Amino acid sequence: MLQEIRTTPVQDVGRGLLGALMVGAGTGHLSFARAPFQAQVPDWVPMDKDTVVLLSGVVEIGLGLTLLFNKRHRALVGLGLAAFFAAVFPGNLHQYAKHLPAFGLDTDTQRLARLFFQPVLMGWALWSTGARLKTARKSGPLPRT
Repeated sequence: MLQEIRTTPVQDVGRGLLGALMVGAGTGHLSFARAPFQAQVPDWVPMDKDTVVLLSGVVEIGLGLTLLFNKRHRALVGLGLAAFFAAVFPGNLHQYAKHLPAFGLDTDTQRLARLFFQPVLMGWALWSTGARLKTARKSGPLPRT
């Protein structure tokens, strides 16, 4: 049986914001921002770019809604969302390497800054869901040096 992780009110607000952000981004994947998202899909991905964008949009909406409404599995969802952010990182690299303007990122400096924001999103997912705490508890205390 999964142990429920208690989170603080600040984490709850952070999780709500991240969940809403994911639902909004996923909606963009499925509708008004499909073309810019397609431009981020690297050429080496062995699927049609539109299919990749649609599937990632569905995943984003699913993860976002689960963040918002599923209390019992929130730590697991946090781990999944962090993994999702890692999985889409090559698209951000592709946007930077190919100098692709999208989402207001019109300079290499802005695109480079976006690369450094991806770990922040991963940390946000882990922190706001208590996943970071849960994995730390499983591994035990860190050895003293």
